[in-house]
Amino acid sequence: MSKVTIVEVGARDGLQNEKVLLSPEIRLEFAEKLAGAGIRKIELGAFVSPQWVPQMRGSTELMKMALARKTSGKSSLKDSELSALVPNLRGMQDAIDAGVKDVAIFASASEAFAKKNINCSIEESFGRFAKVMELAKSNGSRVRGYLSMCFGCPFEGEVPEGRVVRLVKRLRDLGVYEVSIGDTIGVANPMQVHRLVSKLIDAVGEDFLAMHFHDTRGTALANIHSSLQLGIRVFDSSLGGLGGCPYAPAATGNVATEDVVYMLHGMGYKTGIDLAQLIAINQWITEKVQHELPSRVGRAGLPKLLPIGT
Repeated sequence: MSKVTIVEVGARDGLQNEKVLLSPEIRLEFAEKLAGAGIRKIELGAFVSPQWVPQMRGSTELMKMALARKTSGKSSLKDSELSALVPNLRGMQDAIDAGVKDVAIFASASEAFAKKNINCSIEESFGRFAKVMELAKSNGSRVRGYLSMCFGCPFEGEVPEGRVVRLVKRLRDLGVYEVSIGDTIGVANPMQVHRLVSKLIDAVGEDFLAMHFHDTRGTALANIHSSLQLGIRVFDSSLGGLGGCPYAPAATGNVATEDVVYMLHGMGYKTGIDLAQLIAINQWITEKVQHELPSRVGRAGLPKLLPIGT
């Protein structure tokens, strides 16, 4: 079996919907624990207005501290890629000022959600992205793309698959190195995933795609399995199932990293991640956010009769 890459989004996408606001120091400790467990791609912060997303307040300080520790070679972060979300040109400039070289932009396949989440139309958002990409290119930054609401929208209902394919092509043409396909409100089913992902692979190839599933209705692992069968090898997940989207009704937590890794290891895939350490981190972050997290493996632990693998 081949290697699967996990992009850990708990420190950004996960924490942004939590009621308890964690300090940059605690968020940094969270990232160090994740890296210590073998996670090599961590989305750590967001250069957004703290007025709108107070959970991300202090991201500049956080990223500077994290990058300093990474370059010192004395932290578990030394082997991990650290990225941040940038919603616009101001966010991109803030990322540059903080020394961040890996960033992500956030597009929507739904007009209604684009207006609620980033306060503009899809077309207007791509105008903004072009300016962000130009600045990123001049700084030598790598840009990942998110495309949300790819399987359904709480405001519009069904999202046409042809629109998703066209927008992924536009993001590719802008110059992003990868697009994460989002089931933002957790409505997708495996047959739908197989159908859309097949069309996306025909359009841009499997190596350009990552998948981002929410487990709102309990189908995230099945949807990941459907994606795996088509050759997708990059998946976003969140420690413990932290998070959700504050601008999308019913968008409960991301699929839990522990649950994904448990399934992958059981199927023979390699991730390089220590599952026992993830469960310990679950217990640690649960105390910080002050409520139990939905991860099934985090609650049940590991069965003694099975190897946990990496």
